[in-house]
Amino acid sequence: MTKLSASPLAIYLNDHLAGAAGGVELLRRAARAGRDGSAARQLRRLADEVAEDRASLMRVMRDLGVAPSRSRLLLGRLGEKAGRLKTNGHLLSRSPLSNVLELEAMRLGVEGKACCWRTLRILAGTDRRLDPEALDRLLRRAEEQTARLEELREEAAAATFRPDGPEEERG
Repeated sequence: MTKLSASPLAIYLNDHLAGAAGGVELLRRAARAGRDGSAARQLRRLADEVAEDRASLMRVMRDLGVAPSRSRLLLGRLGEKAGRLKTNGHLLSRSPLSNVLELEAMRLGVEGKACCWRTLRILAGTDRRLDPEALDRLLRRAEEQTARLEELREEAAAATFRPDGPEEERG
């Protein structure tokens, strides 16, 4: 029997790195998906921030001696693409429900990232390779990102579940 050599921390960090790769792709695709200008701008800005956060995670991994797993990064990107195959009421195109479901997925991803920063912050108490102040900044940014995504999600939900039907279908 072969034993995997990766530590639980290496697996954990690589899983978060894969999630970040998929999250950047989802945010960028959602920004291009015909949303109003303000929402598209916010999603593009969030995509840039998540890409910066991914780079921060890669620096943390390097500082901890954890190598990025190419196969896990590929799985993260494939997972984002597989997430497009959801039952949204339309077989081959976006539906008004697509915006709500994507924003919920994005929010869950950012909340997961915040959990990763919190975990690393705990470890920073005993591991000098981790910068507690940098982790605090990353955690605050994740919390701000969650709040922005929640605002967009609430707007999309209100527009999608209106009693007289989704805006896109009334026009």
